Amino acid sequence: MQGLKRAAFLILAVVADSSHGFQFLGSPALRDPDDYVLYDDRWVQLGLLSLLALLSDWACFAAVGGPKTWVSSFHHNPDELIDLFLFSNVISCFLFTDVSRRFGLKKSVTWAAGLMTLGCALRSGLSFLPPFDRYDWVVPDYLFEITGTILIGIAQPFFQCSPPQLSATWFGSNERALATAVCLNANQLGIATAFVVGGTMLNGKVPEALDEYLTMITFASLAVFGGTVAWFKDRPPTPPTSSAARAAKEEDARQKALAEGKDVGPFFTYPQTALSLLSNKGFLPPLAAFVASIGVTNVVSAFTSETMHRAGFVREAIIDEIGAGFQVAIMLGGILLGRYVDRTKQYKGVTLACFGLTISTLSLLGIAEGYDMNLPGWVVVSSLIALGASAGPVQPINAELAVEVTYPSDENAVEATQQLCGNFFSALLVPICVTASQLDFKILPGIGPNEDVRGDTLVLIALASVVALIFSTFNAELKREALDSHHHHE
Repeated sequence: MQGLKRAAFLILAVVADSSHGFQFLGSPALRDPDDYVLYDDRWVQLGLLSLLALLSDWACFAAVGGPKTWVSSFHHNPDELIDLFLFSNVISCFLFTDVSRRFGLKKSVTWAAGLMTLGCALRSGLSFLPPFDRYDWVVPDYLFEITGTILIGIAQPFFQCSPPQLSATWFGSNERALATAVCLNANQLGIATAFVVGGTMLNGKVPEALDEYLTMITFASLAVFGGTVAWFKDRPPTPPTSSAARAAKEEDARQKALAEGKDVGPFFTYPQTALSLLSNKGFLPPLAAFVASIGVTNVVSAFTSETMHRAGFVREAIIDEIGAGFQVAIMLGGILLGRYVDRTKQYKGVTLACFGLTISTLSLLGIAEGYDMNLPGWVVVSSLIALGASAGPVQPINAELAVEVTYPSDENAVEATQQLCGNFFSALLVPICVTASQLDFKILPGIGPNEDVRGDTLVLIALASVVALIFSTFNAELKREALDSHHHHE
C-alpha cells in the first residue's frame, strides 16, 4: 500500500526532462521550445484528473480483492455491478463531448466528481452520516449499490475521455503524450488499488469490514472532489502551443456568441462528429491499435487469477499482488514510452515495437498456462509484467496520435470515440475468450516439444498480429505537430 502511494506521488509530482532536470510542482514556470509559457499549475490539473480516474475504477472494481466478503454481504456477484458500470459508462460517453463543449472542462469535471462522490456515498450505506452512524452497520439495500454504481459509471467518461484535451490545453508539444499516458492509465492504478487494498481489508473478513472499506473510498472521493472544486481550471492564463492558442481563440468566440444569445448550432452533435472521424482514413489505424490494446489488457486482467492458478500459483494474496503489478506496469510503461514519443514523435515505430513484444509475451504466457509444461514462477510473472508494459502504452500513444492526424477535430470527441469502440469491442471479446479458454491446442504436434497453448491466448495473439499488420500501413500527417513546429521555426 505504501509502495503504491509512493509511486503515485512520484508519478504525479516529478517529470524527468533532460533539458531542465527534474521539475517539481513548486519550480518556476518553464518555457516551451516555441517560447510559449508552460505553467507549473499544469501538474496540479493532471494530478487531480488522474486521481479522479483512479478513484472511479477503484470504486468500480472495489470487490475484486475480496469477492467472498462481498457475496456473503449482498448475495450478488460483484461482476453484475461491473457490467452495470460499463453500460452506464457507454451511455455517458455519447453525452460527454457535447456537455464538455457547452459547459467547459472545469464545470463538467467538477460536476462529474460530485456525482461520483454521491455514488460512492450511496454504496457505503451512508453509515458515516448522522443519524446512520448511531447504529451498528447493516448491509445497505442492494438498490443503493445499483444506484451508486450507475452514478459512478455516468461520471467516469468525464475523467477517462478528457486527458487529450487536458494535455493539449496545458502542456507543451514535447509533453503531451506523457501527460496523456499518466492520466489515461491512472485507472489501472485504481484497479491495482482495488486488488491490494481490497484484498487486505476484505479477504477472510466479516461483512463489517466492507463498511470500513466502502467508507474509505467515499472519503477519498470527497477529498479529491474538494480539491477539484478548489483548484481545477479550464485552461492556463496563456496557451502553451500554437494549436492551443488557436483552440482558445475559437472557444472564446463560441462562448461570446452563446452569451449574446446567438445560434451556435445544435447541442447534441457527437454522432455526426463520430461518423466524420470514422470516415477519416488516418484515424482508423490508431483507432484499431487503441481498441486492440484495451481488448488485450481487459481480457488479461479478467483472467489473471485463472492464468496464475494454471501456471502454478495457489495463494490468493500473491495472485492479487501479481494482478496489481500488471496494472502498475501498464501505467509505468505508458509514462516511459510516452516520454520517448514526446521527444521523437515515433508513434508508428513505438506502436509496432509494443505489438511485437505483446505477441511474444502472450506466446510465453500461453505456454505457461498450458498443461504440458511448467515454467519457473519468475518467468511467468516477468512475462505478465512485460505484457502490461508493452500492451498498455499503446492506448495513450495512439490517443495522442489520433488527435494529431485528425486535427483540428475536438480532442474529446476523438477520445470518446476510441473509448466507445474499445469498450464495445471488449464486451464482445471477453465472452469469445471465455469460450476459447476451454480449449487447448498442441504446438507443432509430433514435430516440436510436447507443449500446448490455451485457446484464449491464441485469440489475443491473432488480434495483436492482425492489428499490427493494419497499423504498419499508417502514413498520415501529424497535422497538429506540423502547426506547432511551423510556429517554432518562424
